[in-house]
Amino acid sequence: MRLPARLLIAALTVLAAGSVASCSGTAVVPDASGAIRPPSGVITARVPAGPQSRAKTAPAASPAGPAAPRLQVAGAPHGVGAKAGILVDPATGQVLWARSADAERPIASITKVMTAYLVIQAGDLGRQITVPKGVLNYVWEYGATSAGLHPGEVLTAQELLYGLLLQSGADAAYTLAAAYGPGMPAFVATMNATARALGMLHTHFASPDGLPYPTEYSTYSTPADLVILGEAAMRSPVFRSIVDQRSYVLKKGQGHDAHWWGNDNDLIGTYSGAVGIKTGFTDDAGHCLLFEAVRDGRTLLGVVLDSADTGPAAAAQDAARVLNWGFALTQSP
Repeated sequence: MRLPARLLIAALTVLAAGSVASCSGTAVVPDASGAIRPPSGVITARVPAGPQSRAKTAPAASPAGPAAPRLQVAGAPHGVGAKAGILVDPATGQVLWARSADAERPIASITKVMTAYLVIQAGDLGRQITVPKGVLNYVWEYGATSAGLHPGEVLTAQELLYGLLLQSGADAAYTLAAAYGPGMPAFVATMNATARALGMLHTHFASPDGLPYPTEYSTYSTPADLVILGEAAMRSPVFRSIVDQRSYVLKKGQGHDAHWWGNDNDLIGTYSGAVGIKTGFTDDAGHCLLFEAVRDGRTLLGVVLDSADTGPAAAAQDAARVLNWGFALTQSP
């Protein structure tokens, strides 16, 4: 498996209530200026030093280069109902805002970002894949979102990625896992191994789609871990080209029916600069969104988990408030 040569966010330092102990074995301490300086060959996110500051670290392919200008953080975004979340500047790894960023929570269909990441890393996206017989029962049993696939249809892996990431089809996740595992257990095992390799130390996957089985909390992650995943996935041109589309039309062809898949990320097409990434919802996970936006050459990446249940757009509304606040920050002199 090919992992990204370098993660801009290989680790995050967060200020969170109810914090858990760091799993890093590498000491990171602030210098006289209050900045956290990583050892050679390690990239870390940095926040001002304080009694609750700590860092998770992961090896990088090469030492970090000169630090980009950092943003002056003042206050916090208003009106954000999410119970957990984080906003980072991926150019520097700077954490701009965090709420319970180390809290392990169910993440629903954000799980499908990892599924897509593994498929893209494995390659052969032109591969013809037959939709398995068990897909309808799988979707029906768990009341899952469907991309409308039918057993026996033949689609390419890349076409299935559109159904996975835009329509959030659990049937597409099931089909891809069966083909690339091969089989569900092997695929899920690879998901968890990859999470550890990326430095997502507070993440566990029980399925390729985030459905609540065996329990609502069997698949979980943290805001801090999810931005690591988001940054890794968005380094792929294939992934980026899918998640910023408002919809995708697959015309009827040899071996498959026609399909139309709409992007359920309400930021796309409505929030200026939004380029992804993925929604999620179950009763216990609440409304969730992993998101990225670019304005005036600045990229911001974040996640909100369990936004107040005011409707399907609740997470997008929270994300927009966080992004508006983040883009209003100015660079340090």
